[in-house]
Amino acid sequence: MPKRTDIQKILIIGSGPIIIGQACEFDYSGTQACKALREEGYEITLVNSNPATIMTDPEIADQTYIEPIFADTVAKIIEKERPQALLPTLGGQTGLNVAVELAEKGILDEFQVELIGAKLPAIRMAEDRELFKNAMLEIGLDVPESGIARSLESAMEIVKNIGFPAIIRPAFTLGGTGGGIAYNIEEYRDMIQQGIALSPVNEVLVEESVIGWKEFELEVMRDRVDNVVIICSIENFDAMGVHTGDSITVAPAQTLSDKEYQVMRDSAIQIIRKIGVDTGGSNIQFAVDPDSGRQTVIEMNPRVSRSSALASKATGFPIAKIAAKLAIGYTLDEIPNDITKKTPSSFEPTIDYVVAKIPRWAFEKFPGTDETLTTRMKSVGEAMSIGRTFKEAIQKGLRSLENGWTGLDNHLLGNSSLFRNSDELISKLNIPNVERIFYIKHAFQFGMTIEQIYNHTKVDPFFLYNIKELVDFESELKSEQPDLSSTGQIQVSSETSSLLLRAKRFGFSDPQIAELWETDEQDIRSTRQLLGIVATFKTVDTCAAEFEAETPYYYSTYGSEDEVRPSDKKKIMILGSGPNRIGQGIEFDYCCVHAAMAVKADGYETIMINSNPETVSTDYDTSDRLYFEPLTFEDVMNIVEREKIDGAIVQFGGQTPLNLAMRLKQAGVPIIGTDPSDIERAEDRQLFKLVLDQIGVSQPPSDTATSVETARPIAERIGYPVLVRPSFVLGGRAMQIVYDRESLDAYMEFAVQVSSDSVEGLRETIKPILIDKYLEDAIEVDVDAISDGELTLVGGVMEHIEEAGIHSGDSDCVLPPYTLAEDQIERLKQISYELAKGLNVLGLMNIQFAIKNEEVYVLEVNPRASRTIPFVSKSIGIPLAKLAARIMVGKKLSQLGFKSEIEPEYFSVKAPVFPFNRFPGANSQLGPEMKSTGEVMGIDRNLDAAFAKAQKASGAILPLSGQVFISVRNRDKRSILLIARKLHEMGFNLVATHGTAKVLRRSGLSSELVYSIGKGRPTIYDFIKNSEIDMIINTPTGYAHRPNEQLIRQMAIDHNIPIFTTMPGASAAVNSISVLRNRNLDVVPLQEYAR
Repeated sequence: MPKRTDIQKILIIGSGPIIIGQACEFDYSGTQACKALREEGYEITLVNSNPATIMTDPEIADQTYIEPIFADTVAKIIEKERPQALLPTLGGQTGLNVAVELAEKGILDEFQVELIGAKLPAIRMAEDRELFKNAMLEIGLDVPESGIARSLESAMEIVKNIGFPAIIRPAFTLGGTGGGIAYNIEEYRDMIQQGIALSPVNEVLVEESVIGWKEFELEVMRDRVDNVVIICSIENFDAMGVHTGDSITVAPAQTLSDKEYQVMRDSAIQIIRKIGVDTGGSNIQFAVDPDSGRQTVIEMNPRVSRSSALASKATGFPIAKIAAKLAIGYTLDEIPNDITKKTPSSFEPTIDYVVAKIPRWAFEKFPGTDETLTTRMKSVGEAMSIGRTFKEAIQKGLRSLENGWTGLDNHLLGNSSLFRNSDELISKLNIPNVERIFYIKHAFQFGMTIEQIYNHTKVDPFFLYNIKELVDFESELKSEQPDLSSTGQIQVSSETSSLLLRAKRFGFSDPQIAELWETDEQDIRSTRQLLGIVATFKTVDTCAAEFEAETPYYYSTYGSEDEVRPSDKKKIMILGSGPNRIGQGIEFDYCCVHAAMAVKADGYETIMINSNPETVSTDYDTSDRLYFEPLTFEDVMNIVEREKIDGAIVQFGGQTPLNLAMRLKQAGVPIIGTDPSDIERAEDRQLFKLVLDQIGVSQPPSDTATSVETARPIAERIGYPVLVRPSFVLGGRAMQIVYDRESLDAYMEFAVQVSSDSVEGLRETIKPILIDKYLEDAIEVDVDAISDGELTLVGGVMEHIEEAGIHSGDSDCVLPPYTLAEDQIERLKQISYELAKGLNVLGLMNIQFAIKNEEVYVLEVNPRASRTIPFVSKSIGIPLAKLAARIMVGKKLSQLGFKSEIEPEYFSVKAPVFPFNRFPGANSQLGPEMKSTGEVMGIDRNLDAAFAKAQKASGAILPLSGQVFISVRNRDKRSILLIARKLHEMGFNLVATHGTAKVLRRSGLSSELVYSIGKGRPTIYDFIKNSEIDMIINTPTGYAHRPNEQLIRQMAIDHNIPIFTTMPGASAAVNSISVLRNRNLDVVPLQEYAR
């Protein structure tokens, strides 16, 4: 059927900031859909608040609105742009919920906007727990026994029938938000109240427990003439009870019989027909009783989901692109398969390999939080790997996580209590946790049987058998350790050759084998190559080699044939950033994608290496060749040796490729851009001090230490408080402000370990611990610059709203600066030019400054892409990462049209988004270690309006009336008066603790008095519990003892109350409230600002 001609303009809603449960997979899907629809001649209007996305680049859509994703904001865009259709299925739960709200409020009808991709009845039936349950029963499918609760009273009645444990699933939420497993009435009561509060429709499903059952997902697509295809089956390694986003998953499903699979397939087709999704894709989840084979339907997402991205990358089938084309009227048989170019999209993909997805967590950022894996998602990223077998895929996946694991290795062996005390091991098997797969391995080494481990873990015996095979082979490998020659070389024999080949086919990495054979990685590599045991590369082709693949999308294995096509073109390899994590997120993938686009446009063949299935960089058409591989020295070198590249870009993927840079250079890889030795000069404190001394720039007093003994005298000489951190880490990992010797001793013990583990393959090398004087109350400034070796230009100067000492990734920042004088800005620029020259920068550079008492200090310099590059690029209308990539291949800034610096006539504000609601009990106080998962951008010609937009987009909606609680430290009491007076004049009631209330009263400002916590009642705790506080201003009285401030902050998070902990932040918020009370915020597309 032909595409629709009755619509010309389509609105696409994005998913907003990266949060747990909703990550960059929606940038991938949105970008794919925008490109597909514009190819078909449609005009695209896009709204998204996340600047670190490819989809918000001004060339992706015709109108790009970087605005908060709320119904009132999107309604303004609809009124202004007048689209005929809205595609709501590409923006995750956020986009779907906003679309439903617009429909239910009558806004879509008022402006005659049609929902395409999924109609409102279909969305309601899939998302509303009661409607979905009834629909399943109507078509004769089994669902767990359940009830819908809209109040605590109704929930208490339901659980009488269902019993414990009970599963709680709030409606219209993502990533299991507000859900969980309740084992007793007290837990149940708390979860019900939280779930009802977090559900946009105040509704939760209470479900009988199917914990321990096997979990499966099917990705399904349907068109308007009722063609239905199953794109991919996915099986969870972990049994029901662990959120699928926190479980290892495997594609295709490994343990279903053909009959069971056909029953599940038929059920999925019935479901998508019943729900009414007739122009797009859906994800359907099933549970299977391992004893009886009973299949039950768990839930359905009537949209592109996290699993859709995984299924797309696993099969090569572009789900988001096809979903967009189905939404405009095409049928599956009319859309060609991009991979084969010969088959239509109605051909179901078939794969002849195994894909494993393994989550990555960030519990180290949130000490004190419960690390048990439950139905509430907690992971911040994931890695995907491809192998010929489950064994190969799982080993590759584990080393793709970049947390020091080399595969299914023996890193837990240091925990000898596991082997002294079987009770501890059994506890680790029973309770789902991050390293459970390693505990399973050690259980086999301990002598436990498959049946015993299954009884503890409910992991299917198929997977356990495969792990046991790895354990048994590892024992064989260790016992058959070859002899070493007098020079330490491995003595080669036919037995060695056979063992090595089997090891590689089982997915063992060179470092794993080296550890077992008590030699080093290079020896294993040399021996393999001598024996001709080298990686071969196979194609991801959607059809199990039935048709030739036109798209070069590869994975490595150890087979007999290689499918990489020869090419005579000049090649540039780009190393990606691996799995998302706090400190290294989508911003770096953005830079890698821009590098691929730019270098391709200059006539080079681009090669992308990455292991993250959520990203645009791993889309099959972003680069000329895609290798879905771990970012380790071994795996990268395998590709380098196969492709004979002309240059490698390591500066765009964050710390991941930088940690490999020196080894790659020493191995002869042609690194382009800033030389790795210059990057190391910036990272090495003593070498960097020489650079600063040459250009005469101040740095906070500092030194380096490698042990507790060397750290103590340094800290005493510099003077407490000091800022301590390991070198060569990202996101302020293990960075702390230390106030005394005892804290320093405890820190050093931990930080030496972090630093030594962070550099791949160099674990025995202890990197220095950096010790700096902490500059209290300084203004922090970020500068992003670009240099071609001759000319250096500053892309943006960003002033932080928070004080120095809070990680730059966690601070609100403003571009252009709003309080700095012109001479200060000029001084920052001059230092930036000199640093670029002194470090021989070729490409991008980020400098962090602190200004205290008019003195400018350099805190650190990173001669690489920073996380602020996408934000700055959007703010000034110049794609800095693209220009930097072209500089690396020989271009000059003058040739690229960027000859002078740009100071915008409007303000851009970047605000962080935090995951504290996922980690109750964790310390939510901000400091030098980064804790945010994502960011949003507010843009307006008025600074206060831009700040208000950023706050709203981050979820902190500023109140226009009500009560404000104020409690500030002594040195802020003078500056709080102006803020308090402005609030008073706007009609807010003030609530304050004794000291602050006294200062307010002296200035003629009345306030209601509350006691400090622990000194009487009522306290702020009582006011918050009674829903009597709308905003909080609470500056910390000191880092040493702050339990009360922590409690106030936690209550603000729990009750979604905006809280400001610095005077500049509070001032910006109050100014924004004033603007919001007096005018409506405009919506303006990015393209208009950039003119």
